[in-house]
Amino acid sequence: MLAAGAGSEEAAAQAALPPVTVDAPQPRATAAASARPSRRAASARVNRANRAARPQQAAAPASASGAVAGERAGGPVTGFVATRSATATKTDTPLVETPQSISVITTDQIRNQGAESVGAALRYTAGVSGDVNGGSDTRFGGLQIRGFDMTMPGLYLDGLRLPSSNYVHFLGLDPYGAERLEVLKGPSSAMFGGSGTSGILNYVSKLPTARQFGEVSISGGSFNRYQGEFDVGGPANKEGTVLWRLTGVARDGETQVDFTKDNRVFIAPAVTVKPNEDTTITFLANYQKERTGWGLQFLPSSGTVWANNGRYIPNTRFVGEPGFNQFDTEQSSVGYLLSHDFNDALTFRQNLRYSWMHNEQRSFYGMGYASAADEAAGLLSRGGSGGESTINSFAVDNQLQGRFVTGPLSHTTLFGVDYRNTSFRDMASLFGTGKLNVFAPVYTNSWTNLGPYDDTGIKQSQAGIYLQDQIRLGRLSFLLGGRQDFVTTDLDNNLAKTATSTDASAFTGRAAVMYNFDNGIAPYFSYAESFLPVLSINVAGELLKPEAGVQYEVGVKYQPVGINALITLAAFDLTRSNVVTYAPPSYFAEQTGQVKSRGIELEGTATLVEGVNIRGGYASVDAVVTKDPVNVGKAPTTVPLNRFSLWADYTVQGGAFAGLQFGAGVRYVGSTFGDEANSFKVPASTVVDTLVAYSRDNYRLSLNVTNLADTRYVAACYGNTSCFYAEGHKAIAKLTYRW
Repeated sequence: MLAAGAGSEEAAAQAALPPVTVDAPQPRATAAASARPSRRAASARVNRANRAARPQQAAAPASASGAVAGERAGGPVTGFVATRSATATKTDTPLVETPQSISVITTDQIRNQGAESVGAALRYTAGVSGDVNGGSDTRFGGLQIRGFDMTMPGLYLDGLRLPSSNYVHFLGLDPYGAERLEVLKGPSSAMFGGSGTSGILNYVSKLPTARQFGEVSISGGSFNRYQGEFDVGGPANKEGTVLWRLTGVARDGETQVDFTKDNRVFIAPAVTVKPNEDTTITFLANYQKERTGWGLQFLPSSGTVWANNGRYIPNTRFVGEPGFNQFDTEQSSVGYLLSHDFNDALTFRQNLRYSWMHNEQRSFYGMGYASAADEAAGLLSRGGSGGESTINSFAVDNQLQGRFVTGPLSHTTLFGVDYRNTSFRDMASLFGTGKLNVFAPVYTNSWTNLGPYDDTGIKQSQAGIYLQDQIRLGRLSFLLGGRQDFVTTDLDNNLAKTATSTDASAFTGRAAVMYNFDNGIAPYFSYAESFLPVLSINVAGELLKPEAGVQYEVGVKYQPVGINALITLAAFDLTRSNVVTYAPPSYFAEQTGQVKSRGIELEGTATLVEGVNIRGGYASVDAVVTKDPVNVGKAPTTVPLNRFSLWADYTVQGGAFAGLQFGAGVRYVGSTFGDEANSFKVPASTVVDTLVAYSRDNYRLSLNVTNLADTRYVAACYGNTSCFYAEGHKAIAKLTYRW
């Protein structure tokens, strides 16, 4: 990545490669700054224009409050500790002044931990998992926040939602294109409209920079994996009014699962134009093409969670047919981020994007043992499907931000109008084949087409109007927000030759209060609601009802004075209604009623001048079904009561070993129930990850090893027929050159 943290590179490398600072449209300062004069002198505005026109210098050191001077929401971070974000409020607000839990994963953390997927990058985030279904899932499902699956509704790109169909989504987007990943925990519909109850994941793109830079790397390792990356950019003219950036990834590899490729090409261009001192527009796009197979294997609990006559199925086992194994995806997005200052108190922003995805897939998957005799013999029944999905989505968000003072109160007020139009079509057919001995497989590459079972087209338009006010009275602050949404959904069932249409509307709100003490301690309380129109149908082909959610959260944030660190402790009570699940045997979407999730989260990050980066998290989540025809009082599958993680790395700062870096992390996931009836448990797991790296001049050589002990364990089960192994031992060596 671009910027070496104080604890992540040797001193010589820092001098040669100062951090890159983004100069692109960003939200203005929060209400804390609104007490300043509303207009600056003309000479100050000239100085601002001059600063914008010349390359920026290295990021300033941490201030007395612990924040890094010059950091802006969505911009680069030196080390692991972000201090500002716009994800929760859509305004540039310090995290310690934001009354809601937010976790930020920086590029330095992604690099140091060797994360090669969005899911892997979230492994050390409290209360969050990005790979519930295991690290070999080439479909990239299993995003869980506070006990709820957010795979389908949870991903946002630069603040605009990336929708999903019934079968595919955008979570496979390569993390190398992200400046940071931000997890906002809890309902957020008051700002974003239709969104997941337990939170969202905001993928913040790398933007053009005002400093010329370049980075190229090659890597290779386990599963015949070879990858190249590059990230280059800088000013396009000497005035610095046009900036550019180009980021790319190319990979040829396989996965832990036999016969399963993992090939990818990713490219992301971006151009920033500053026609005058008050206006900035960044055009950005990305394109990603993948040629993979099904890494996600549906395995039985007998032979994975517990032994089958003393035998365990290897975690490399492929239960399909090698000639019928495809998961090919193309996705792209194009849009812009516009910001215009009418004056020092009034700013207009517009974010616009068109997104597209096309997927073709076919596979066989395990369906359990048909009888006790088959179980004893290890004969697994299999089902198969093949088809394609296409998603088209247009989204635009218009924001008008004002800063003003009324008596002793300072305000940052945001008024917004947004619109999203999404359409997708899913087509699928069923296929049949024979049973497979999972302990001694013999593949026949023979199958029968049983005919189509799904041909569904859905169109949905959503318009919303929202208002938010961040109010400050000294060190006491209030956050008030509300939004009205209007949604129209049209369904075409092309097999049944039927069409239906539904309209829905909802008002969602949130309110919070926070107090920032001089010593960096900031207690808060918040209330938030969510509303999610579901783009899914049940087994009868009917559109599902919108989901709804309510959360109460109380917490305290601590940003110690003089130390670059941030600690958050939060307790939450979250209720989700009209819950959508994809349970066997049909795996069609269904709504099971209501689930309540209560818990405590503790998370801390620190980047110290002595060369140390630390990230740790603990979450205790007690989730229980409160409304359901059968399972009231039961715990949902895949949700551990306890989850703990801790990572630390250290870079030698001087002497003969300057530039040598060591890192290690431990991840613990508690036991989970393996089916909705809570009839069995998936055991807890503990794994260790390590890093060894050496930096000298403009070079960095690193070796990341995940699951050091090659622990074989089940990541999750959704019943006796649907268990998924976690990724075993993986080692990746990388050589990077920066200029």
